[in-house]
Amino acid sequence: MFSWLANAWRVPELRRRVLFTAFILALYRLGSWIPTPGVDPQTIEDYFAGQGGTILNLLNIFSGGALSQFALFALGIMPYITASIILQLMTVVIPRLEQLQKEGEAGYAKINQYTRYLAVALAAVQAAGYSYLFDRTTDLNLTLSRFIIIVISLTAATTLLMWMGELITKRGIGNGISLLIFASILSSLPAGIRAWYEGDSFERLMFPLIGLLIIVAVVFVQEGQRKIPIQYAKRMVGRRMTTGGSTYMPLRVNMAGVIPIIFAAAIMAFPPTIAQFFPNTQSFVNEHFSPTALPYLFLQAFLIVIFTYFYTAVQFNPIDQADNLRKNGGYIPGIRPGPPTAQYLDRVLSRLTLPGALYLAAVATLPTLFIRYGGFSQATSSALGGTSILIVVGVALDTMRQMESQMMMRHYEGFLK
Repeated sequence: MFSWLANAWRVPELRRRVLFTAFILALYRLGSWIPTPGVDPQTIEDYFAGQGGTILNLLNIFSGGALSQFALFALGIMPYITASIILQLMTVVIPRLEQLQKEGEAGYAKINQYTRYLAVALAAVQAAGYSYLFDRTTDLNLTLSRFIIIVISLTAATTLLMWMGELITKRGIGNGISLLIFASILSSLPAGIRAWYEGDSFERLMFPLIGLLIIVAVVFVQEGQRKIPIQYAKRMVGRRMTTGGSTYMPLRVNMAGVIPIIFAAAIMAFPPTIAQFFPNTQSFVNEHFSPTALPYLFLQAFLIVIFTYFYTAVQFNPIDQADNLRKNGGYIPGIRPGPPTAQYLDRVLSRLTLPGALYLAAVATLPTLFIRYGGFSQATSSALGGTSILIVVGVALDTMRQMESQMMMRHYEGFLK
C-alpha cells in the first residue's frame, strides 16, 4: 500500500494534480462555513435540529453541512446536476441539441454553456425558495434588499462551485463534480460515527456489518465487466502491412457509476424546493418525500434504474462503436461487421445494464429500509446510509482508476490489482 503511494508521489505531474485537488476541496470546505450576508447561522441551525428525517437533512449532507448554516455554499453543486439532467433529457427531444452532441468537442462545449446558464437560473430559484422557507420558519427578518443579497450571494457561490469542479476535472484528479459531493458526504462522517458510538449495542454491532456488506457489493459490481473478443485482420495502411491481432472490448456491469444515484437525489430534492412556495403542500411533501418514507424510496429506486439505462446509453453508443471497429478492420468473431455488430453490442449492453441498475437501486434503498426498521438513530442512518456509502465508494474507485491510468502511463504498478 505504501509503495504505490510513494510511487504516486514521485511522479511530479500526479503530485501536482493531487495537491491541486486537495487545495480546491479545502477551499470548498472553507466556503461551507462562511455565512451568507444578513443571515444568523445559529437560527438556521436551531431549525435544522428538528429536521432529522426530512429531505432537508439529506440536502444538508450533499451540501456538506452548509445548508444547516445557510452558508455561501448552501446550495452545493445540486443545481448544476439538475441542469445537466434536464439538458441531457432535452437532447433526445430537441434536434438542435442532438446535432450539437454529434459535433464533437465544439458541440459539447456549447451544451456545457447552456447547462451553466440553466444551473444559474435553478440556483436563483432554489435560493429564493430557501429564503422564503427560512423566513417563514425562523426569525430571518427578510426584507427586499436582504432577499436580493441572499439570492445573489448563493447564486454566485454556486457558479463558483461549478468553476471549481471544472478546474478539478481539467487540472486535478477525477471528476470534479463527483469529488465535491464526495467531500460533502465525508464531512458528515464524524457526526455519524459519534452517533453510532453513542447508540445501543445492537446498533454498534450491526451497522459496521451493513457498511462492510455495502462496500463489498459496490467494489464487486463496480469492477465487474464483460469482455467482448475483438479480432483485427491484416490490412494495408499506405505501403505498410499491419499485422492482425486479438484483443477485447471491456463492458462494465455498471458503466454509469454513481451518476444515477446523484441524478435521482437531485430530482427527488426538486419537489420539496418547489413546495416552499406553496405552504399548503408542505405537510404532504414532508410525509411522502422524507428520505425514509416508502414512496420516496420506491420512486428513488425507479429513477435510479431509469437513469442507469439513460446514462449508459449516453456514454456508450453501439452504432458508433460498431462503425469504429469496421473502419479499423476489427470484428467480433461470429458477428458480421456493421449493423449486426451494433445489434449484438446493444443486446449485450442491455443485459449487463439490468443487473447493474437493480444493484444500484437495491444498495441505495435496502440499507435505508433496514436502518428504518432496525431502530438505528437518525443521525447514524443519515450520515452513513446506503446512498452515502455508495457514492463515497464509487467516487473513490473512479478516482483511483484515473490515478492508476496515470501511473501505468509512466510504467509504475497501479493501485487496482
